[in-house]
Amino acid sequence: MPASTLQARHIAVDGVRSLVRESGGEQGEAVVFVHGNPGSSRDWLELAGQVSAFARVVAPDMPGFGQSDKPADFEYTVTGYARYLGGLLDVLGVSRVHLVLHDFGGPWGLAWAAAHPERLASVVLINTGALPGYRWHYLARIWRTPVLGELFQLLATRSGFHRLLKHGNPRGLPRDFVDGMYDDYDRGTRRAVLRLYRSTSDPNGLTEQLTAALRPVALPTLVIWGRHDPYIDVAYAERQREVFPAARVVMLEQSGHWPYADDPAAVASALVPFLRAQVGARAC
Repeated sequence: MPASTLQARHIAVDGVRSLVRESGGEQGEAVVFVHGNPGSSRDWLELAGQVSAFARVVAPDMPGFGQSDKPADFEYTVTGYARYLGGLLDVLGVSRVHLVLHDFGGPWGLAWAAAHPERLASVVLINTGALPGYRWHYLARIWRTPVLGELFQLLATRSGFHRLLKHGNPRGLPRDFVDGMYDDYDRGTRRAVLRLYRSTSDPNGLTEQLTAALRPVALPTLVIWGRHDPYIDVAYAERQREVFPAARVVMLEQSGHWPYADDPAAVASALVPFLRAQVGARAC
């Protein structure tokens, strides 16, 4: 099903509006796609279009990103984003959730899931997940440094953005994909990125929380990982089984951090059948 079947509308949670792309009516069960930094719901158009052939789909622009509000007083923390995601799902009437997560969408979505394990039906992790002992990548270290981070954001240009994203992506990324990210990378998003990275300091604490809440549930889990990711080491792909023992790991040998953009066919060939088998299925 083409991505054009997805409808876009703005939905407010606690006065903060998010652009939400969705399809599939008002069913209580939905596949929820959560982007990371510096993405948006636009990242998911192709995959969400395919999944909408058999499931309700919800794909928001999270606050500070894409075409959503980017207020200065939003809580740009993992906890704040998890709370917002929960509010959004409540407004939309989604009670049974299949999460598809990428990058910082992983911590946001999994933090929500740890607080609501009874509502989580399955998980797809794309270059994200539980990250015990994680060490910040070089860009994160810049963003986390006062003054240097502000200067880096101030000087970010479109051409520099393209050069930056060549690193760790051997297949290359589509020009329109990178241009779309940069188009949304305005002052509000740059501020959100700095606040988010500076507020996130304890991935081990989150991992302990996830393990305690989600490991006993033994959720159906699919892990898709681009081997050349320069931001989250490939070793973390197999380590997702520490929280999700039943996880199936699909390694994409020539992909980087955004495998759904550099090899969409390979990602779809794993993700679509997995979700088709999970949507509508109930644990015994």
